[in-house]
Amino acid sequence: MALWVILLCTLIASLLGGLYVLGAFRRRRPDEPPLDKGTIPWLGYILDFRKDSSEFLKRMQRKHGDIFTVLIGGYYFTFVMDPFCFGAIVKEARSKLDFRTFASKLVMQVFGYKPIEANHSIIHTSSTKHLMGDGLTVMTQATMENFQKLMLFNVSSGEEKRVWQEDSLFQYCYNIVFRAGYLALYGTEPHQGADKEKANEQDRIHSNQVFHEFRKYDRLFPRLAYAVLPPKDKMEAERLKRLFWSMLSINKTWQKDNISGWISDQDQLLAQNGVPEYMRVRFRFMLLWASQGNTGPTAFWLLLYLMKHPEAMKAVKDEVDRVSRENGQEAKPGGPPINVTRDMLNQTPLLDSALEETLRLVAAPMLVRAVLQDTSLKTSSGREYTLRKGDRVALFPHISVQMNPEIHPEPHEFKYNRFVNPDGTKKDFYKNGKRLKYFNMPWGAGVSICPGRFFAVAEMKLFVFLMLSHYDLELVNREEEIPAIDISRWGFGTMQPVRDVRFRYRLRF
Repeated sequence: MALWVILLCTLIASLLGGLYVLGAFRRRRPDEPPLDKGTIPWLGYILDFRKDSSEFLKRMQRKHGDIFTVLIGGYYFTFVMDPFCFGAIVKEARSKLDFRTFASKLVMQVFGYKPIEANHSIIHTSSTKHLMGDGLTVMTQATMENFQKLMLFNVSSGEEKRVWQEDSLFQYCYNIVFRAGYLALYGTEPHQGADKEKANEQDRIHSNQVFHEFRKYDRLFPRLAYAVLPPKDKMEAERLKRLFWSMLSINKTWQKDNISGWISDQDQLLAQNGVPEYMRVRFRFMLLWASQGNTGPTAFWLLLYLMKHPEAMKAVKDEVDRVSRENGQEAKPGGPPINVTRDMLNQTPLLDSALEETLRLVAAPMLVRAVLQDTSLKTSSGREYTLRKGDRVALFPHISVQMNPEIHPEPHEFKYNRFVNPDGTKKDFYKNGKRLKYFNMPWGAGVSICPGRFFAVAEMKLFVFLMLSHYDLELVNREEEIPAIDISRWGFGTMQPVRDVRFRYRLRF
């Protein structure tokens, strides 16, 4: 009898312990945000969140207000939708709110890379040196030359005629922008003297092959990040990982010319910190996706919005032509391609605003921090909440600021000059009469802000500058509706369309 009592007590204790782990007994404390655990133990709202993160968060915001805690897949996430709280969160000490805990698990899951403690400082130091300031000037020129190699190699020779060519816009933009960035970062085919054009052709072939494999991986990325790939797709993801680890191997990379300092410096610093070669190659794969996974899709949206808004297209194209003329350049029959410099890119406030507006509409990253100790958070209403140790705090700026009609009137409309004053200066934005610091956050913020954002902006602007300088552009179907976004990619950067659109282009002169 005593044995059965002991076994029964043990079973009950195990059951209660399991329920505790699953969060069944969690209760909201008086100083904490509203708590909503859903109806499924441990899973909570994970199915709703994965189905459509944006709609789920809007629903929770209507139900609970600007700050609330929800259970998602065994973790409690406190979502903060009040933009006046963002500064306190992104600037909080790492000892309280740490972004690396979540990021480390994600990059291990998706790229097979296990970060070391020095990773953040290595990336920051190298990016500051090579993707900002004078280093950015060098990278801009390298990217410019690769755009010319991919897009305009027939223009000056007169081989490309002034006839309409038709293509799929998303495929075209993503392909060209990815390949130019890839060649600028990871190097080009070596050559000697007269062999240059042969090497250029090899770069065109190789970069196109890399892009097509990259797109296969990119399509799997959201489900891979959520660890919900079916067996067949999981095997394909593993095959693609190994393919890229091979393509980006140390030996193969060092056979290239013009490898960027951004790549080579980081590899050297990782080696000095004892990171083995196989793991450094995985790091390179992570950098490839981080640097090129969003620029091509953003360029697609920008060109699409310009083609759908003729007044925007005319204004930006006029600005591009003016900047070219003022810098002694002109696109003309049989002439050399426009050589866009970093100085020229700094003279385009309307293009800057149009790009910023595009990012406002389609960039939707999620900023996550692990709560390492109980942390106080004061909202704009004066209410003070405690973020509980062990939870995660998250920001989703796409809803809370970028599509907020109080901050951006008619938020679903593309307004190319939304971010610029008539005199070319940048606009300020307000909510409830109070100036906002965080009114558009496509690059994140604080210590986790994208370190390559200046290079990414230069890359996208170079592409659009060249397209508008050399080509007339129009949609095949001028009544084409803007395609819906792929909701599976909420939280991973720039959204992608559920379908492509057809466009055509021809030489302007």
